[in-house]
Amino acid sequence: MDVQLLKKYDVPVPRYTSYPTVPLWDTEHTDADRWMEHVQMSFAKNKEISLYIHLPYCEALCTYCGCNKHITKNHLVEVPYVNAVLKEWKMYTSRLSEKPLIREIHLGGGTPTFFAPENLQKLIEGLLADAEVAERHDFSFEAHPNSTTYEHLATLRKLGFNRVSIGVQDFDAEIMRIINRFQTIEEIRKVTLQARELGYTSINFDLIYGLPRQTAEHIATNLALLKEMLPDRIAFYSYAHIPDVKKAQRAYSEADLPMGTEKLNLYLQGKVGLEKLGYKDIGMDHFALPGDELYQSFENGKLHRNFMGYTPFHTNLCIALGASSISDSWTAYAQNEKTVKEYLLRIKNEDMPPIIKTHFLTEEDQELRRKILNLICHDETNWFDNRSAFSFEMQTKFLAMEADGLIKVFPHQIKVTQKGKNFIRNICRVLDARMDRHQKKVTFSKAV
Repeated sequence: MDVQLLKKYDVPVPRYTSYPTVPLWDTEHTDADRWMEHVQMSFAKNKEISLYIHLPYCEALCTYCGCNKHITKNHLVEVPYVNAVLKEWKMYTSRLSEKPLIREIHLGGGTPTFFAPENLQKLIEGLLADAEVAERHDFSFEAHPNSTTYEHLATLRKLGFNRVSIGVQDFDAEIMRIINRFQTIEEIRKVTLQARELGYTSINFDLIYGLPRQTAEHIATNLALLKEMLPDRIAFYSYAHIPDVKKAQRAYSEADLPMGTEKLNLYLQGKVGLEKLGYKDIGMDHFALPGDELYQSFENGKLHRNFMGYTPFHTNLCIALGASSISDSWTAYAQNEKTVKEYLLRIKNEDMPPIIKTHFLTEEDQELRRKILNLICHDETNWFDNRSAFSFEMQTKFLAMEADGLIKVFPHQIKVTQKGKNFIRNICRVLDARMDRHQKKVTFSKAV
């Protein structure tokens, strides 16, 4: 990779898990009633929904982590939290015209396997009591190898779960010690084998490049173990170093972090190695084997991305339950109270979801959202049908990226090149009209 090109594009940019990104929402007037109207309008068009449940508890703090979490070893918190989530679900279902048809469920965290299997069963059975399940569905959960038991896997499998995402990050014990995450290769291997024995049809490994003291030797070891275990999917994320936002990241020195060309080379080594193992690059940070449904949806032009990640299904309504979770009606977003304490208090005392932020997408927002989704799901997007006021400036920036070999610009289309896939966040940034108009300082991680 050209060092000058890296210096030019390795700048702070959003990850584009949504558009507009959360820091750029119009939050001056949070309006929960209006949000619920958007939920009802979306549901009236299609009763298929995706459901995300945030389970925030962890027994220990992984210092690299940017997720919303609550650290405790007190497992008495489980039942009150499950009850609160089920009460919040009732707040939604009581306002819908009929039972929703659930296409996806994802349990995220935190550490979902912090919860005992019987409490996860209570949660899922409570959710499904007020809903129907689509014949083709994806039910998935995030698994910490250190806390995921056979009983966890078996219980969720009986409840219809067919996917598990295992938080590996790196296989090296010393790197795990530095980031305060404790698990063994044998635990990872055991969870993987048990999930396969129980009939899970898709197993994902989360891996991170750019961790403290991570080297090319570590990536090579990771690839050797991946060859042995061969999960169906790989999420290969860039470590996001934002210690001003995530204070726990100050536990190690920036001098320990691979940066710039060194970090990019770790990614390229991993990417090439994954492709040699038969994985296909299907989108920003994600790889899948050809037999996996996610790859097939990519090949068929059906791949979609929402707050839960890449998915073969596109539901306009994604309801998110639990502390800090973000819901999406396609025309609006809403975020819940971030702290567990405030979330539980509002659930107890109110009859509306405990929302602290809303954003209602303008026509421009929706147009740009579609363009960005096309880029990160299909490596291309059509140019604007109408000559919008901002499109000339954007096209000028795209032409500069074409000169750098990142994209190909056609009269009504943009296509991302293989080189450009390494800088997909930068390409999406060109379409971010809200960022161009934004005045306040917002902290984002670097592109590489």
